Amino acid sequence: MLKIYNTLTRKKEPFQPRVAGKVGMYVCGMTVYDYCHIGHARVMVVFDTVARYFRHQGYELTYVRNITDIDDKIIQRAIENGEDYGKLTERFIDAMHEDERALAVLPPDLEPRATQSIVDIISMIKTLVDKDLAYVGSNGDVFYAVTKFKDYGRLSGKNLDDLQAGERVDVDLAKRNPMDFVLWKMAKANEPAWDSPWGLGRPGWHIECSAMSTCCLGNHFDIHGGGMDLQFPHHENEIAQSEGATGEKFVNVWMHNGFVRVDDEKMSKSLGNFFTVREVLDHYRDRCGDSAGEVIRFFILSSHYRSPLNYSDESLNDAKVRLDRLYTALRGVETVAEAAVEETYKTRFEQAMDDDFNTPVAVSVLFEIAKRLNMSKIALEMIRSSGEDGRFFAEVDGQPYDDESEQAQRIKVIRLASTLKQLGGLLGILQDDADVFLKGGIFHAQISDSGSVTEAVDVTRQTIEEYVKQQIQARLDAKKAKDWALADKIRNDLKEQGVILEDSPDGTTSWRRE
Repeated sequence: MLKIYNTLTRKKEPFQPRVAGKVGMYVCGMTVYDYCHIGHARVMVVFDTVARYFRHQGYELTYVRNITDIDDKIIQRAIENGEDYGKLTERFIDAMHEDERALAVLPPDLEPRATQSIVDIISMIKTLVDKDLAYVGSNGDVFYAVTKFKDYGRLSGKNLDDLQAGERVDVDLAKRNPMDFVLWKMAKANEPAWDSPWGLGRPGWHIECSAMSTCCLGNHFDIHGGGMDLQFPHHENEIAQSEGATGEKFVNVWMHNGFVRVDDEKMSKSLGNFFTVREVLDHYRDRCGDSAGEVIRFFILSSHYRSPLNYSDESLNDAKVRLDRLYTALRGVETVAEAAVEETYKTRFEQAMDDDFNTPVAVSVLFEIAKRLNMSKIALEMIRSSGEDGRFFAEVDGQPYDDESEQAQRIKVIRLASTLKQLGGLLGILQDDADVFLKGGIFHAQISDSGSVTEAVDVTRQTIEEYVKQQIQARLDAKKAKDWALADKIRNDLKEQGVILEDSPDGTTSWRRE
């Protein structure tokens, strides 16, 4: 049975959907005034993986992830750029979707925007005012009165009295209580605004998510997710707003992914260690090509979603090496989507995912499959090289290994490879062609007609085969001409570009990515 850690109760609990066979999940999305950073990437990948697993388990999932497209930061950035706020947000929404595709993140079922939900937002605020849970401040803004909601602080474990005494909050004389938060902001000159019962203005951040989630999923739904940084005050305020307005329980399970750190320090622009997704993609594209996004995704899933995630060049390099190992196991093997899955591995993989989506353990199962697959591939080659099709006994990797025939062994190889690919697909990895992945990347080489280094060129994945073959042929020609210096130079230049040449006894040369 699937168990999920519930931030609200602070323990792992068996998941019980409100409606049998159906799941409603809402995740707080981006405020679109800049490009996605690694913290955003973690939220996207984590909850995409959660969504994939629910669907694998047969649930009818409605996955909602909002877009905040009106906010103080958006307005400020538009003013700085001399740009219409709508054009700015559209530009960054498009960029966000590009980054998602690079990370193999599937689109949510619904992606409501704050500016498209103004009517619902105003309706919820009006309900809160009518219930005396909200009031119009002296400056015309509408505020939520936190002291009117008796359970305020239960998600974050914060006591309202302690918050009032020691929490850092904005000083606003228009509020009755320093902890009160804004629901509707009165319009300022040259800012976007909408008509409301309280005059022209725009919504506060917290009310947007309450309105969008309940409109898409109903007053009470199964799962609400987001980054740990949103637990307080954003999610705390959502509970107060939603339960205050509807009189019903808002969410059953609260899920929060851990923080992202960079080289063991908090990620911050002021520290100069702030990286956008596309900056990281560009950095690794030279080595990974279009597969750089898969390396980032694999890196994210190699840690439990609630644990801190430490980003560094070393950790990304390690993720790439480990992912290469999985793809190497798949290399040269036919996979069949309809092939029977090895149930032992499938069961262990699902046990890991059922334990609060424990992706590191699930990944370890993939490596066990890869090891067994490599052993089976070796055994198959030994059978073929023996020229016999009877029962075969061998020792592979120090372990006894046997199978009945070449055909039976070939089927076993296909089943293992298909299992590895299918289970990897539940994590959003291992769906590329193994040869394409392992030979991917952009090579910045210097090539002349003679094969020497003189001129800079970029070689993409589509031209890599041709490029490397040319270099292999140039090296062969150099060896025939006994120009050993040139032959060595070509080999060394390719090695610097991440290409390893392997000469075989029959005189042919193969290659692989380092």
